[in-house]
Amino acid sequence: AITGASIFSSAESFAMIRGGHVDFTVLGAFEVDVSGNIASWMIPGKLVKGMGGAMDLVAGAKNIIVTMTHTDKHGNPKLLSECTLPLTGVNCITRIITDLAVLSVEDGAFVLQERAPGVSVDEIKEKTGGKLVVPENVPEMQF
Repeated sequence: AITGASIFSSAESFAMIRGGHVDFTVLGAFEVDVSGNIASWMIPGKLVKGMGGAMDLVAGAKNIIVTMTHTDKHGNPKLLSECTLPLTGVNCITRIITDLAVLSVEDGAFVLQERAPGVSVDEIKEKTGGKLVVPENVPEMQF
């Protein structure tokens, strides 16, 4: 570990999360919908070892960002009007970063904030399953 690193047990991490001491978290998801709901722990019919800490994180963190691919391996949208998988959290997601775009969740819609380099607004529209609001000017992400 480098200077400034911190190591603590799983029990301590859950105490921090469950105690409301986590201001910000980033986690992955299978689906997110226009209400800010997240499905990230189970696909029915698949072996699941447990939900892990995802439910604790979405219940305990004050600001939650989801990072995920915009579509599944078959090209189907993962940003939906309504999640189809069991929910991990309700009305808790405000920002999503995908391989195609950065979006916020506002007033029952995804709002396009930025697009990945070389990705068109039309491609994002085509691959988003829920209501998408596109501002007049959508800049490319800067790295």
